[in-house]
Amino acid sequence: MNTAEILKKVRQIEIRTGQLVSETFAGQYQSVFKGRGMEFAEVREYVPGDDIRSIDWNVTARFAKPYIKRYVEERELTLMILCDMSASQFFGSGPKAKNEAAAELSAMFAFSALKNNDKTGLLVFTDATELYIPPRKGKNHILRIIREVLAYAPRRKATSIAGTLDAANRLMKRKGIIILISDFIAAGYEKALNRTALRHDLIPVYISDRLEKALPVLPALINADALENEDRSFLADLSSPEFSAKYAQARRRESAAMEKAFKAAGLEWISVDTAGSIYDPVVKFFKARRKKIKL
Repeated sequence: MNTAEILKKVRQIEIRTGQLVSETFAGQYQSVFKGRGMEFAEVREYVPGDDIRSIDWNVTARFAKPYIKRYVEERELTLMILCDMSASQFFGSGPKAKNEAAAELSAMFAFSALKNNDKTGLLVFTDATELYIPPRKGKNHILRIIREVLAYAPRRKATSIAGTLDAANRLMKRKGIIILISDFIAAGYEKALNRTALRHDLIPVYISDRLEKALPVLPALINADALENEDRSFLADLSSPEFSAKYAQARRRESAAMEKAFKAAGLEWISVDTAGSIYDPVVKFFKARRKKIKL
């Protein structure tokens, strides 16, 4: 995409997600992502109906009448978006590639954070940290994040989710929200998930393309390069139902291993198919989490 096309696409995403955030996501975001805790606000005179457990006995003794300590929720959080930009993220069998879906998802979370006065940062990764935008507030800052996710040209092809999570943990000194957007075509990230989940509210967002899950049966024999490793290639006999079945089985195993890792870390995750709605799975996630909080 050239600059004009990128700006047009960013504007389209802004309009589409902005309306959804105003109508749906901003309030749900606040209800499911809590602040860091309670912060001291003031000492004031006790009035009937106040919780007697809040009485400040030192001040009460000094002034010979009851005073209470008042606390408020320390609401402001940092939202960090970790966005996979390895080679497989640029695949798309339909009208939308995975990186385009990632841009829309990033916009939804970032605008929701902005509406709730939270900062948003971005970490673009492959098998290394390619770009880091420190957390800030402001509409122009969010538009830059969308633009980078949409148009970033990565220098490398492979993926290291573990390395990226460790980098995020070094950068984020206080507890925050981490949105990990990837197709999870990687290995060895299980321990990093566990480490990160202990420190932050980690939400994996799994983006997939239907063609990656099941190949079509076609009268074709192709020599395919592995997306994230130029030195590897394989012969794909699309005319063979047996080949297609083995391929689909292998992908199901990968998906099952990913979900097992999420569950082992105690994580709730969002699954997005580029052929379907980008927004519905996020709404479903928010509703499920709100329901769990109320129980």
